[in-house]
Amino acid sequence: MRSAHKPYLLALGGMALVALAGCGGAGDRSPGGCFADPILPSGREVLCGIADTAFLTEFIALTIDPGTGALTRLPVEVPPILCSGGIVAVGVQFLYISLPLTEGCPPGVPEIFGFALDQTTGAPTALAGSPFSLPSDASPHGLAAVPNSHFLYVADGSRIDAFAVDSVTGVPTAIAGSPFASGESLQLAVDPSGKFLYASDDDPPGGVLAFTIDSGGALTSVPGSPFTIPGQTVPNSRPTGIVDTGRFVYTALTASNQIAGFSIDSGTGALAPVAGSPFPAGSLPAVLAMANSFLYAVNEHDGSISGYGINSVTGVLTPLRGSPFARLSSSATLAADTSGKFLYDSTTVGIQGYSIDACTGALTAAPGSSGSIDGSLWMTVVQFPSPAAQ
Repeated sequence: MRSAHKPYLLALGGMALVALAGCGGAGDRSPGGCFADPILPSGREVLCGIADTAFLTEFIALTIDPGTGALTRLPVEVPPILCSGGIVAVGVQFLYISLPLTEGCPPGVPEIFGFALDQTTGAPTALAGSPFSLPSDASPHGLAAVPNSHFLYVADGSRIDAFAVDSVTGVPTAIAGSPFASGESLQLAVDPSGKFLYASDDDPPGGVLAFTIDSGGALTSVPGSPFTIPGQTVPNSRPTGIVDTGRFVYTALTASNQIAGFSIDSGTGALAPVAGSPFPAGSLPAVLAMANSFLYAVNEHDGSISGYGINSVTGVLTPLRGSPFARLSSSATLAADTSGKFLYDSTTVGIQGYSIDACTGALTAAPGSSGSIDGSLWMTVVQFPSPAAQ
């Protein structure tokens, strides 16, 4: 039975170019090949968002109906945020947002904004000392966190910044050796095991950077990294959005209109191309989201969402029946709820929710989607524990 507790969706209005991938639940297939309706935690689920290029003065909270996916707006006031390059939660306690120095952002200094998440209401409150300044030459974008730890990583041009987050105050402190050299990366993904970090590599010819994460949070490049993409049709395929399923890594290739897939060596973190990779996508795929064994990609120029089934053994992607699915408008952000039952698409005309068919992965517009939020958002999901477990 589903919980009576309603999850919350936090959002900021504005425009975004690309977004961090949402995380779907693991789910189990029934004997008929469909995913069984998952037993959801009784705690709230929170989807947090931040715009890329607008001047903003508040978060917007939307409750998510756990049965229908419908959205109901609740206002939550926080300090002003000017612009962002990414968003991530560290555990269920803290939320971090990057402020880069890029086109569309106001002049100033690169910073990381930090918030504490109220464990009862889901409301964010600015941390003491926030925002946290970065070196003047920094350009922070995508963020990632290690599951069940307090390590925070920031894609910062040709390097990756690593921080240890204080479990009480939420203040991030640079890890010894940080920043760690990398290729030109915009998006990050941490393996569910917490042992590896992957980054999309925008340096020609394009590929995926791989690192091991030690017990102190320090990064070491995996031998063979960066891992290049076979069968490229352009000089640089420009990888952007990236997700890690625990067995496979997928990245969106914006220049070649494809999705590249790699299998993960569970011992070393090394990557090997999935048979048939890269796989066709629509025009300018930029954002990826996982929901159970389904992968979704936003095609910015097509105004569509491509859907794929993931072979759990080989990692091969198979287009879903009915794919690509139509979107409300342009721009590109996606996030799936933790049950894998709903997919949220934040566009320039509002947030559209979709129900995900447990058998086919097909998308159907969900009721109560919000057109009151102006612009697409970077999004990340937080699943709170049940009140009894806190």
